Amino acid sequence: MNRNVSLYTVGQIVKLEGLLLVLPLIVSLCYAEYSLVRAFLLTIAVAIGLGFLLTIVFRKSRTPMYAKGGFITVALSWVVLSLVGALPFVISGQIPSYIDAVFETVSGFSTTGSSILPDPAVLGRGLLFWRSFTHWVGGMGIIVFMLAVTRPESGRAIHILRAEVPGPIVGKLVPRLRDTAKILYLIYFALTVAQVIFLLCGGMPLFDSLVHTFGTAGTGGFGIRSSSIGGYSPYLQWVITIFMLLFGLNFNLFYLLLLRRIKSVFKSGETWTYLGVVVVAITLITVNLLSQHPQLSEALRLAAFQVSSIITTTGYATADFAAWPELSKTILFLLMFIGGCAGSTAGGLKVSRILLLFKSIRRDYERMVHPHAVGVVHMDGKRVDDRTLGGVTVYFALYMMILAFVLLLLSFNGFDLVTNLSAAVACFNNVGPGFGEVGPTSSFAGYSDFSKIVLSFAMLFGRLEIYPLLIALTPAAWTKK
Repeated sequence: MNRNVSLYTVGQIVKLEGLLLVLPLIVSLCYAEYSLVRAFLLTIAVAIGLGFLLTIVFRKSRTPMYAKGGFITVALSWVVLSLVGALPFVISGQIPSYIDAVFETVSGFSTTGSSILPDPAVLGRGLLFWRSFTHWVGGMGIIVFMLAVTRPESGRAIHILRAEVPGPIVGKLVPRLRDTAKILYLIYFALTVAQVIFLLCGGMPLFDSLVHTFGTAGTGGFGIRSSSIGGYSPYLQWVITIFMLLFGLNFNLFYLLLLRRIKSVFKSGETWTYLGVVVVAITLITVNLLSQHPQLSEALRLAAFQVSSIITTTGYATADFAAWPELSKTILFLLMFIGGCAGSTAGGLKVSRILLLFKSIRRDYERMVHPHAVGVVHMDGKRVDDRTLGGVTVYFALYMMILAFVLLLLSFNGFDLVTNLSAAVACFNNVGPGFGEVGPTSSFAGYSDFSKIVLSFAMLFGRLEIYPLLIALTPAAWTKK
């Protein structure tokens, strides 16, 4: 592995983080939060200083970057981004514990939305903005953003793109990788602007519209009130519901729509499965909620919002769903695993992986019943090769092993099984709230520092889809060429 290439890239990304921190600095200036202005200025100095140090010491090299180097670069970048991004919380004193601040920042960049704050309103506006803005940055990926605004060498960039963009299969939309990154971010930005406009039309203040749109776009879900979205009007809740579902779709579909390739959009089995699961879940939960909310329109709105929030791993809430009937809670818990579509900003296993797993199971079953049959798995009319199917199976096995390991480590904390299991699932799948002591009206503050570190790694494992961080934590990956 060429360490110079990786650390030089990390330096470039940390400098970019320093520039992004200017936005919350401006927000703090607008609200006359001068203690936060100082915190942001110091953090910007640290970020840019560290970035320049890394880029000077580890000078740019023309050595090609291979897959392993791309994975390690992405993992290192996200860890350093989180460690630096946590500084404003600590320097300002609004989150005195550095581990708590790192947890909050990792939760932001990984678009998880789990929080150690029982009431986020205790933070200043600048920090609330930065906290939610990390969702927007992390949703599509800050490294993808860097690819869009710089001129990367394609030999390195494709490995970075594959390591950071969520989903089992990542390809280029157009021949030039930089153009692919630009298209992704232009679609992302256009949807973001559209949601802000719709929220403003519903009477939501500009600041609230921005931070909630950041959380929706990145499918993160940091709220600025203890009631999350519960205190806003039904119109605003429906707007957020619709946009959560949109951001849970594969962004390639939006590009195909722009090209007017409608037939290709309707061929997507993943999209139809995603929408089908959403409709079935909303219907079942709506019927189940009628015992608590007799008015059909209210039950439908609550069900639609929470299903959209959980399956896209956004984590916003309009009600305490931990108090809902058991059937509704069970459905929501299962949706935590599914997640959104590949190529979206959502977390979870991804609908495409689950589809491929079921298709593989069906193929193996048919081979057992009919030993001479030639089983072929198709996805959207195309044959899926055995290497891809094997990769999905191995990923699922790793997924379950890491989830079990995280749950085991959390068991030392003293919380009940429901709390620990839902905390592990919520963080690893980048959902946000869970059940029990980490429900939508609670926080993760009760966990020990050790457990918060474990959950922080779980969030990064989930957002980066295991392999980048796993490879970076393997000593052999740093020594072998």
